[in-house]
Amino acid sequence: MDTSFHRFSELFAQLGLPADEPGIHSFLAAHSPLPPNIRLADATFWTPSQATLLREEILEDADWAEVVDRLDAALRAPT
Repeated sequence: MDTSFHRFSELFAQLGLPADEPGIHSFLAAHSPLPPNIRLADATFWTPSQATLLREEILEDADWAEVVDRLDAALRAPT
């Protein structure tokens, strides 16, 4: 497993989302809290390609998996 450290901004850029701090905060505020019974990649606000990226990174335990897990936790926190 690659032990690279990726930032939220890098993941947001990979997902094609605004990757600056205001854009990240806005996205989290708009989509939190994610219900506990919905997997991150199954949330309705992702495009099919975004959902695929999130699913693959977790399934493959890829170098992005840690930041995807952090995104999942951030979306589950109450705003």
